[in-house]
Amino acid sequence: MVQAWYMDESQEDQRAPHRQEPNRAVSLEELRRLGVVYRRLDADNYETDPCLKEIRRAENYSWMDIVTIHKDKLPNYEEKIKTFYEEHLHLDDEIRYILDGSGYFDVRDKDDKWIRISMEKGDMITLPAGIYHRFTLDENNYVKAMRLFVGEPIWTAYNRPADDFPARKEYMKFLADEAW
Repeated sequence: MVQAWYMDESQEDQRAPHRQEPNRAVSLEELRRLGVVYRRLDADNYETDPCLKEIRRAENYSWMDIVTIHKDKLPNYEEKIKTFYEEHLHLDDEIRYILDGSGYFDVRDKDDKWIRISMEKGDMITLPAGIYHRFTLDENNYVKAMRLFVGEPIWTAYNRPADDFPARKEYMKFLADEAW
């Protein structure tokens, strides 16, 4: 089961867990209220998994690829790791399914605090368009992930500040309408 927590303020290695002391866990319900959707799937059988097939059909995820993030597999590895960790948003949902390895997605809560979501094999996450977030590997320095899109993929990340985009305004309205 996925774990999430509020991050400490340390600027040390981004790949460390960065849990506050004492730990402040974040529930799946709290993530849902931020628009973050979590699912657990069978990564060993992703090619034939009927649950994945149904999710792709229901959500209209028509495009997919697989990326491996490791120093021996990803061109411009160090540059890409820095780019992934820049706080940004997208104009479309970001859907990632971890097929092997592990890493962290960090998202901002309604009060602009960082929540770290630990992702490992079998975890699928959907981050809503307009949410500020970032990604980093954990101390294992390896992840293999499926990237899913509705239609053709759009890879553009808009670094913060990006508050004037309609996707950000719609996301902020969603947060305001959510019952806290």
